[in-house]
Amino acid sequence: MTTAVAVSRPQDRPTLGEFFLRAPAVGPALALLVAIVVFSLTTDTFLQLDNLSLVVQQSLVVGTLALGQTLIILTAGIDLSNAAAMVLSTLIMAKLLVSGTSAILALLLGLGAAVVIGGVVGSLVTRINLPPFIVTLGFLTMLTAAAKLFAGGQAIPVPNGLLTWLGTRRYLFGGIPITYGMTVALIMYLVVWYALTKTPWGKHVYAVGNAPESARLSGIKVNRTLLSVYLVAGLIFGMAAWQALGRVPNADPNAFQLGNLDSITAVVLGGTSLFGGRGSVIGTMMGALVVAVLRSGLTQMGVDALYQDVATGALLVAAVAVDRLARRQS
Repeated sequence: MTTAVAVSRPQDRPTLGEFFLRAPAVGPALALLVAIVVFSLTTDTFLQLDNLSLVVQQSLVVGTLALGQTLIILTAGIDLSNAAAMVLSTLIMAKLLVSGTSAILALLLGLGAAVVIGGVVGSLVTRINLPPFIVTLGFLTMLTAAAKLFAGGQAIPVPNGLLTWLGTRRYLFGGIPITYGMTVALIMYLVVWYALTKTPWGKHVYAVGNAPESARLSGIKVNRTLLSVYLVAGLIFGMAAWQALGRVPNADPNAFQLGNLDSITAVVLGGTSLFGGRGSVIGTMMGALVVAVLRSGLTQMGVDALYQDVATGALLVAAVAVDRLARRQS
């Protein structure tokens, strides 16, 4: 009589690639921690409260652009015109204000212009089925030229008031400098995080980015979801314009020429896949902070701005390579 012996098998452990796919925000969080430690050891001023507050303030505009960019990249798209739309929105707000329009109306019209631009881009992508890269590349050129024509090539100073309100500084617990812009950015991130993780709309966004045909067959209205993403992203880009005027009360048609690339860098560094369907806004927030910390730390070390661009570009390539290797390994 034989006795059956149960042989236990070790539980399958996730590979490193699967780990990064399941927790895409871990990588940027570790990169942020390493950068903070390195610059804290190599500079004397990096950990000062005023400097840390400045780093966060410097990340607000790019971080807000990156928030909208995250939504678009999650659907396997990309927006090269987001910074140009933001700059045009700042000019609309500023010019309306100095021409006598009330601040609240100028703000609303500036936000509305960004939403309209997002709607037009989204319509071209969904109705005519044009590639987002080509559409937004064309809009980048058109909006950049339109901004310069609208402003006559001149920057427009913005008086203190509602349009610069996000730059107002207050002190938390009596010593930690913060601005209203930080609070507004945090609220936006929380709202988008909730929408993506706790609502059917968010599940549809991920599904469309992961497999649009499968999403369509499962009953998801793919084009409607895509259009809503571009509209919401347009509103966020308009909020980035408000953040920009809070940082520098001057609407300049030549500002943020690399804002689109910086926002893409922040999104990719944050673990969002350029192939769509994977990523998180928490990771994007970390990615934006990584970019700001890198530039601030290198500046305090006396590194030339051109070398800072080289370092940022190298980080972007490394992040894309890690994403590709993680997908291949999993």
